[in-house]
Amino acid sequence: MKKRGVGISCVLHPSGMTGVGDPSQAAIQLKPDGTFALLVGAVDIGQGSTTILRQFAAEALGVPIESIYASNFADDFAPLCTGSFASRVTLIDPHAVVNAAADLKRKIREWAADIFEVSPDDVEIGDNKVYVRDDPARCFETMAEVGAAVNWGGGFLVGTGAWHPYVFLHPDPETGERPAAGAISFGACVVEVEVDTETGKVDILKLVQVWEVGKAVNPLLCKAQINGGLQIGLGFALTEETYPYYPTEDFAPEILGDYSMPTFADYPQELLYGIEEVPHPMGVKGAKGFAEGSASGPPPAILSAIHDALGVWITDYPATPEVILRALEAKEAEG
Repeated sequence: MKKRGVGISCVLHPSGMTGVGDPSQAAIQLKPDGTFALLVGAVDIGQGSTTILRQFAAEALGVPIESIYASNFADDFAPLCTGSFASRVTLIDPHAVVNAAADLKRKIREWAADIFEVSPDDVEIGDNKVYVRDDPARCFETMAEVGAAVNWGGGFLVGTGAWHPYVFLHPDPETGERPAAGAISFGACVVEVEVDTETGKVDILKLVQVWEVGKAVNPLLCKAQINGGLQIGLGFALTEETYPYYPTEDFAPEILGDYSMPTFADYPQELLYGIEEVPHPMGVKGAKGFAEGSASGPPPAILSAIHDALGVWITDYPATPEVILRALEAKEAEG
């Protein structure tokens, strides 16, 4: 017999780890062709951090995002970043990028002021060009013209920026105490399951996950993160178990190829997502991180749905067919 149930979970996830210090740095170089080399320490491991940091840099400089090239391939030479973990990059690193952009714009204004023979305060940068505020005809029509003039003229313009949560979350002057996390993101997950009481197999029919992300700098990447984190959540809830190596250590996976993980073929038949925006005062544009939280909502919702379907609580992850069948046997034995 197959039974259906619905479960819900409400979760939260910290962004940043200010309790132990969480600095970031960035540098932006103007190239001869008018493009910009953005150097950051945050590593893009598929979550899209390089894209959003390019977005912040492009907006701050007033240039197309296509003209920003971001690199962190050489760790030995990259600016400092605490790391791509703790869902911190979107909350912390944009500050360093925006500060680096501001520093570079200041240097471009000073360089252009000498060319135009005006005060740096009279020089404007925007729309991918540099011009005199009260005399727009006196301008460099493109950043390519600026880059060529600077670099082939013997100049070298690099903006640098750094940021630390200390400027936002001041420690207690007497105890040094301060919040452990910079911000909190909130999520909810609703799931409908179908459980086969003869085999113990669980099918996820429908799953909805909604996250409050501060400001969705890149909604497409937010969607990808919400739906991507689900893979980890499904594995944690239903299939993945490495300890205590059932039934003996002889069955422990030795290579990744031996480790069975959910794939898109295991995803729910109907998958929906939602994004809520409540700009956070600590983030640039109100943005904050939530990435890892997208994996934490589905597991408790799935176990709650199994309980709704069968009337038994599964108290240990994962809820494998064996675990479910044993729970049903125990329930039947109790009468």
